[in-house]
Amino acid sequence: MVSHKEFAGAGKKPGLQVWRIENLDLKPVPQALHGSFFTGDAYLLLFTTSAPSYNVHMWLGDSCSQDESGAAAIFSTQLDDFLGGGPVQYRELQNSESNTFLGYFKSGIKYQRGGVASGFQHVVTNDMSVKRLLHLKGRRAIRATEVDMSWNSFNKGDCFIVDLGQHIYQWCGSECNRFERLKASELGIDIRDNERNGRAKLHMVEEGEEPAEIIEALGPKTTIAPSTVDDEKVDTSNRKKGALYMISDASGSMKVSAVAPSSPFKQAMLSPEECYILDNGVDKNIFVWKGPKANKAERRAAMSAGQQFIKDKGYSNKTQIQVLPAGAETTLFKQFFFNWMDKDETTGPTKAYTIGRIAKVDQVPFDASSLHSNKAMAAQHGMVDDGKGKVQIWRVEGEKVPVDPSAYGHFYGGDCYLILYSYRLGGREQHIIYTWQGLKCTQDELAASAFLTVKLDDSMGGSPVQVRVRVTQGQEPPHLMSLFQGKPMIIHSGGTSRKGGQSHSGSTRLFNIRQSSSSATRAVEVEEVSASSLNTNDVFVLKSPNALYVWRGVGASDEEMEAAKYVVDFLGGSAKHVSEGSEPGGCDFWAALGGKKDYQTSKSLQNMVNAPRLFGCSNKTGRLTVEEVPGDFTQSDLATDDVMLLDTWDQIFLWVGNEANAEEKTGAPKIAKDYVESDPSGRRGLPITTIKQGAEPPTFTGWFQAWESKMWEMDPLDRIRARFQR
Repeated sequence: MVSHKEFAGAGKKPGLQVWRIENLDLKPVPQALHGSFFTGDAYLLLFTTSAPSYNVHMWLGDSCSQDESGAAAIFSTQLDDFLGGGPVQYRELQNSESNTFLGYFKSGIKYQRGGVASGFQHVVTNDMSVKRLLHLKGRRAIRATEVDMSWNSFNKGDCFIVDLGQHIYQWCGSECNRFERLKASELGIDIRDNERNGRAKLHMVEEGEEPAEIIEALGPKTTIAPSTVDDEKVDTSNRKKGALYMISDASGSMKVSAVAPSSPFKQAMLSPEECYILDNGVDKNIFVWKGPKANKAERRAAMSAGQQFIKDKGYSNKTQIQVLPAGAETTLFKQFFFNWMDKDETTGPTKAYTIGRIAKVDQVPFDASSLHSNKAMAAQHGMVDDGKGKVQIWRVEGEKVPVDPSAYGHFYGGDCYLILYSYRLGGREQHIIYTWQGLKCTQDELAASAFLTVKLDDSMGGSPVQVRVRVTQGQEPPHLMSLFQGKPMIIHSGGTSRKGGQSHSGSTRLFNIRQSSSSATRAVEVEEVSASSLNTNDVFVLKSPNALYVWRGVGASDEEMEAAKYVVDFLGGSAKHVSEGSEPGGCDFWAALGGKKDYQTSKSLQNMVNAPRLFGCSNKTGRLTVEEVPGDFTQSDLATDDVMLLDTWDQIFLWVGNEANAEEKTGAPKIAKDYVESDPSGRRGLPITTIKQGAEPPTFTGWFQAWESKMWEMDPLDRIRARFQR
């Protein structure tokens, strides 16, 4: 087996690894520049989960050469071989990437002109002489494309980033909407914090209010073009129609024969001795399924068979390809089958699991005492190690004030904190600086935290190997959660830990304890102490003036119960344990919660074969379209000027934002009905529940961890503008 030297560290730790094809060889891309792609190049990406399981992506820029794309295909096959044939393989094409790919880059992806052939390199610098213009497109998945540095590149309907090195300007067209502004701001913050190591100033500029610096860079302002409409949206009438083919080399050359002309298919149609193509070309998707007992030649040729199939069918060259080994089927693939079953080979989000070399998924018991010896953690957020390095924490009080180590792991919503994490990698000391910002801290504290972060970075030499992570309360990455030696991270909704300044906490408090897929746990204080905040899949700790309870939902894990002990110790007292459905009538458990109410009781969160999916229904482009939110969705992905569709497999929710227009409100129910009726898995007659922003029932909010009922009381644009401050 041919193995490249770069593969020596491939898949060893959870997270994302990116290589560029340079002179037909692999060169790693620095982590700070992940999500930035030269359009003249080809890339290889490996995403490793905590299981571990693997996704291999081959990304091809519009201007990359045949030699580069060929080399990427060869390296993709070699990496698949190196990892035992277990990865899911994807072919990604510029501007047509899969949602799986886009989900790695929640702040958006950037397309830069040029490539290896023209001398452009991926180098992290503090170069303040940068001068470029980025055109931002998209509402759920942001793509930023480098365009000519000219007023002719602008239009009234989009946002643009005028990047002048020391100053980064987010220019907003007069016809762009609020949610696009929010997403553009996230990308601007990402450029400042990662590409400039936090050393640039970020500004928001409205059309017609351009400062002299922009005029100087672009020349005298000319007439701005009107907004443009996306013309590459796929006609939804043909979505999700599929055909199934078997591929075989029995005759000495690869042949394709029809198995079933239309979906839904029966799972029994897939023989373990064969490989198959599931043709969803009308939706620009091709799936190649590799049977575990198929011969090696067929398995190795899976990607090339998919590419040849696209050519033979005359499909768009933007058609995506997913190559799937048995046992690693994606949600998109499984939806074409009637009642797909993963019996004894699936696991819920609260359990660690392992995907074997071919297909077998085995349960892995979790030992809370050995959390930090477990290297497989938090793939999605790029875990650098097991969290056993040195931790220092300061609270922001104008200056940074050391936090007593005995209080490490406790974070208060009225505070901001700096967390310096130091560890050794390859014989060198490396650092991560986390800036944690509470939702109830002051604007002065927000500004001071940003300034002190830069000051701390400068004091350490400002080395580009350092990573700086800005964390908003409730959005903590699992690596940060793992720093507290097996204890849960405890998030207090408000208050402060500073001496003499503590605010009086409520007489009744409720903490929601949930374990992430990385095995780390977090206890989040719930703002609304109510029975409607409970969730059958979690553990809750309730403290009332008269008693202390630990409530265990039916779907909760032993690890979450273990974490509850630390919350109980902090609150003080002896806890009574209450199991869901067995709450004693004589206790004041329900009384402390304001009476018994409906709450999230779906165990789908515990034993999910089909993960929940979130879509936005919008007519901002001129016609009503539906677009999926990539990656793990959060409450912040609910666009207040759209109607959102949440598919929890056994129920459909339509969430109506307060600023959604009349066409979206009237058209979304028909879209939901069509979505269910066209489902290739055969789902029919699902309940469709329409809810309004601000009146969400627990059956909806339970799909979002630590739902914040007061999130929209503050204008989201004002909230993100506060993050512009330095």
